[in-house]
Amino acid sequence: MPLGVACQPPRLLVTLVLVGLFAVTSLFGATEVTKPFAGITLTKRTETAPRAVTIHIVQVDLTSPGLSFKLTPPSGSLDTVRQTTLEYLRQEKAQLAVNGHYFLPFPSPQMDASVVGFAASGGKVFAPFEEPVQSYALVKHVPALNLDPKNLASFVHLDPSDPERRKVLEPVTIWNALSGSAQIVTKGEKTIPVYLDATHPGGLLTPGGPGNYRNERSWYDAVNARTAIGLTRDGKTLVILVVDRAGGSQGMTVGEVADLLIKDYAVVDALNLDGGGSSSLAMENPKTKVAEWVNVSSDNPAGRSVADSLAIFARPVDSSAADAMMR
Repeated sequence: MPLGVACQPPRLLVTLVLVGLFAVTSLFGATEVTKPFAGITLTKRTETAPRAVTIHIVQVDLTSPGLSFKLTPPSGSLDTVRQTTLEYLRQEKAQLAVNGHYFLPFPSPQMDASVVGFAASGGKVFAPFEEPVQSYALVKHVPALNLDPKNLASFVHLDPSDPERRKVLEPVTIWNALSGSAQIVTKGEKTIPVYLDATHPGGLLTPGGPGNYRNERSWYDAVNARTAIGLTRDGKTLVILVVDRAGGSQGMTVGEVADLLIKDYAVVDALNLDGGGSSSLAMENPKTKVAEWVNVSSDNPAGRSVADSLAIFARPVDSSAADAMMR
């Protein structure tokens, strides 16, 4: 199935399985849909056009009882101490976890890390909005996604009156907040940043960098492993997307990710999180309770040690409700 085409498999090809699990087979490609925990839908899509890709989508019902989140808290000599997303999942005894911020120093064997962009964990703001050195890829003062103690989710923006760049304009409770390289979906429109040049006087990116990036050769057009996170219009569904560049999957451009989120998952605002070898999605197996990788790392089989991850805590699926669906 081409990327960005709504995934609507024929009804007769949908098989319902007990304990809230669904297997979906489409005539146009392989799509597996499961409901491993209450309020969580996990979809695995394998596509063949415009190239072979494996995409993992997590849809989180933010109104689901018992749901909570935790971003890696500050520690170490910088902002955080690096660990794999799978290690963080095990440490927190969470049900799912996904990688978060870009970070420095990188590449480096150093385990203490500085996250790039606004960050908060459990109400503690530990990193400000930034003007990144890597301005060929990372936008100045990128908005952040905030999840408050009641799971009310919103995008927050820098209050320019704050010289420390730690306050936001919106009247919300900052609790767990993470940011990325750019907001790639804004109010339902694709918003991939462009480079400053004579044709684009409002460009948010600086030409140059290790790839001599420019509008004719954008960092955002590279086909790579990707992680993105966004919200639907009503703010009630959190959508996480991780695409692999390993195990037969060739990756996606950031623009393709934005198109898919808009067209297939009704996302109206989304961030591009750290990608490449950092793209990580881990989950507790709902049957065995063993923490496992969902995606395949393009860094190494054990996964890259990243600066932070977002843990999701959810209740088991109500088997009685699944039984009722079968009647």
